[in-house]
Amino acid sequence: MTRGADLHHIRSAAAQGLVPTDARLIYFSSASGYTHRFVQKLALPEGQTARLPLITKEPTLEATAPFVLLTPTYGGGDGKGAVPKQVIKFLNVEGNRRLLQGVIASGNTNFNEGYCLAGYIIARKCQVPLMYKFELMGTSDDVTRVREGLEGIF
Repeated sequence: MTRGADLHHIRSAAAQGLVPTDARLIYFSSASGYTHRFVQKLALPEGQTARLPLITKEPTLEATAPFVLLTPTYGGGDGKGAVPKQVIKFLNVEGNRRLLQGVIASGNTNFNEGYCLAGYIIARKCQVPLMYKFELMGTSDDVTRVREGLEGIF
């Protein structure tokens, strides 16, 4: 894109209430910060990650490059509310769904069948792979596997 085209794109996105990002890993983390701490442990280069806004009334992100989505799973395992509302708002943007390459999900094994359910739901609805699952903040092995997996993609 030329500089003028970039400015037009940014103005267009802003008019729609979107914040453009070319991050390769887009994630949601609640106020608990578990997912955010996991992403920090990945130690990806600056600009390669972007966090979805905590408040749904804030403008969501607009992906401008292929990316992987990392999301926690909400709820007690019955499936209702498993995908955070902020993630739903983000995925309701058609261009975001088009650039989605895969999903990484976190969850709590206490939810039994609901463990990482948000990842399964998103993968099925968006027809992308569920690339990895981990519990809560993840282990050092989870961090290594996710980092290597992302490096292999991008």
